[in-house]
Amino acid sequence: MRETSIHPAAVVEAGAQLGEGVRVGPFCHVGPDAVLGDGVELVSHVSVIGVTSVGAGTKVYPHAVLGGPPQDMKHKGGRTTLTVGRNCTIREYVTMHTGTDGGRGATVVGDNGFYLVAAHVAHDCIVGNNVTLTNQATLGGHCEVGDHVIIGGLTAVHQNVRIGRRAFLGGCSAVVGDVIPFAMAVGNRARLQGFNLVGMRRSGMARPQVLAMREAYRRIFDPARPVAQNLERVAVDFAQTPEVMEIVEFMTRRGKRHMCVPPYADAGDAGDGSDG
Repeated sequence: MRETSIHPAAVVEAGAQLGEGVRVGPFCHVGPDAVLGDGVELVSHVSVIGVTSVGAGTKVYPHAVLGGPPQDMKHKGGRTTLTVGRNCTIREYVTMHTGTDGGRGATVVGDNGFYLVAAHVAHDCIVGNNVTLTNQATLGGHCEVGDHVIIGGLTAVHQNVRIGRRAFLGGCSAVVGDVIPFAMAVGNRARLQGFNLVGMRRSGMARPQVLAMREAYRRIFDPARPVAQNLERVAVDFAQTPEVMEIVEFMTRRGKRHMCVPPYADAGDAGDGSDG
């Protein structure tokens, strides 16, 4: 059994719950409603406040603040929460806020996340597993981010935007619309640039699946017909391709934002073309 270690210069308030092997470094502040899972390490100058739970094995670097109150003027100060998953890496100056009493009431961050310097997860966000937010990437309130998403540095995602599984958002982008699963999006008012082919290959996706998805992408955004009609046809023709059906379901289940679309109707992939 590993012993818990609290530096003499740290403040751990009464009521905080610390698991086995937790390490709290100098000048850290752990609030009374915080829960730190087994093996959590707060390197130094870290604040874990509010009703915040940090999963086992997560490491938090200096000047990160987890569980701060939401930046929402409608929030009335109710007891809302932040949950951070297991085995995350949270680098310097990262901020993650609790939910709002007028929203979900909870911010949830999944396992194995990689949150680089000064990244921000706002109130009421739901973030999946294996997500990377590069330096100063920002999620507005109420965003939904799927598993294995990568968000480039200095990219801002507007509140209420949904980012589908394994999407890639290029750096220095402003993302104001929903991004379909597996897609690549970039730009000031980001547009789709085809699929995240590198991520798809790394995930072990077979060549026939990639080819089917590229064909479905072209059909969905074919300007000859409305997108709604294209989706109906694609749902029939690609019913046996789960990844395509995931995209169809994502687009059919509309959120509060418009869909991020290609810069022109017949946009192809921003890849090397080697799959077809």
